[in-house]
Amino acid sequence: MSEKLSAELIKQLSKIVGKENLFTDPGDCLPYGYDNSRLQATPEAVVFAREHDQVAGIVKLCHQHRIPLVTRGKGTGTTGATVPQQGGIVLSLERMNRILEIDRENRLARVEPGVTNKELQTALQQQGFFWPPDPTSAAVCTIGGNLAYNSAGPRAVKYGTPRESTLGLKGVTGSGETFYTGVNTTKGVVGYDLTRLIIGSEGTLAIITEARLKLTPLAQTKRTLQATYSDIHAAAKAVSAIMGQPVIPCALEFMDKSALEMVREFSDLALDSSVGALLMIEVDGAEHCIADEVTAVAQAASVEGLIDIHTAETKEEVAKLWKTRKALSPALRNIAPKKINEDVVVPVSRIPELIETLENLSKETGVTIVNFGHAGNGNIHVNLLLDPDDPKQLAAGEHCLNALFELVLGLGGTLSGEHGIGVVKRQFVDQELDPVELKLMRSIKQQFDPHQILNPGILFPD
Repeated sequence: MSEKLSAELIKQLSKIVGKENLFTDPGDCLPYGYDNSRLQATPEAVVFAREHDQVAGIVKLCHQHRIPLVTRGKGTGTTGATVPQQGGIVLSLERMNRILEIDRENRLARVEPGVTNKELQTALQQQGFFWPPDPTSAAVCTIGGNLAYNSAGPRAVKYGTPRESTLGLKGVTGSGETFYTGVNTTKGVVGYDLTRLIIGSEGTLAIITEARLKLTPLAQTKRTLQATYSDIHAAAKAVSAIMGQPVIPCALEFMDKSALEMVREFSDLALDSSVGALLMIEVDGAEHCIADEVTAVAQAASVEGLIDIHTAETKEEVAKLWKTRKALSPALRNIAPKKINEDVVVPVSRIPELIETLENLSKETGVTIVNFGHAGNGNIHVNLLLDPDDPKQLAAGEHCLNALFELVLGLGGTLSGEHGIGVVKRQFVDQELDPVELKLMRSIKQQFDPHQILNPGILFPD
């Protein structure tokens, strides 16, 4: 697909962005050839854009010469979507990192794609607002990456994903054309909703150079609860009960028994051995009614099998309650650095079936399966702890993966809630999407990117 980058092409790239914003040495390019997956490939060049016109110029050049162009932020994705498998150029947007405007009256912010989630949240907090998406990697992940993957986090249970919190975009198509989508208002129905189409498209349709984000006022106060249960079935019933009453928590996180065992072994935590599942619950709202809302949620959580439910009274106690959840990821990395982590979603009422079947699958295959995640919207992170370099473990892991996806779809769920498809899950996509839907998606891709240069080799099955 791609011609090797000639000296003339390198010269043209340098003219667009300047020598200081261009890497061609393989050693310099190597760090931009991988993300948070196990995949890696070295690009022929890395280009750092600082403004929209530079992005448009780079895309036009790549379109003209049929050069693969992979766009990335900080590389925190887990699916290989920013790995340049076909060579070509990696376009880094990390230097397009300005917050252009915070408009309090209209509750919107204009930002460039290289702004990190944390930087934006810090600036907004000073104005009394926040942007709802809060991925685990918020300290380093970029807004452009959040939009490309439609990445959310715990707050999605109440406040939604980037699709619900973005008013419009400015971007560049695969042929180098500049376009604008969306509106500056919270209502608008002129034309197709290209904003929501591009969000979550993993860089295959266009390159986002600016986003207009819908802001949410900070709640007056927040309360944090930790509820422990005898088993997963009791915890799952509690999740259904909580989501079946009027008060929506702003976070509803879940850990199963296997996850708690990992934490017990690698962290000094005061959790009784009888605890078989745990929920972390946060409720936010107005000061005058928060006590009643916490009571309502606690009552819903008090199903048969509840061991204890506790509300934190101080910031220190809140941090102590969250210690359990935050200790899990480091523990899993210590045990299985090359674990497989899937972010499937099922209807909340089907969580018990999902977890029970996975428990049986773990016993059948000998693969340790650890489950945790965002229970409020059924987004469960299923971790297969194995060594993929061991052929037997790899075969068992592949069996588990196929069984997991078949199970999830059978329960009316979806293969990914926030990590995306990238390379690692594209061979499973046609199990969820029907042939007509895939045909329409390919046609849309063709319209946006006629020469198929943007992030080639991801999202679509062969």
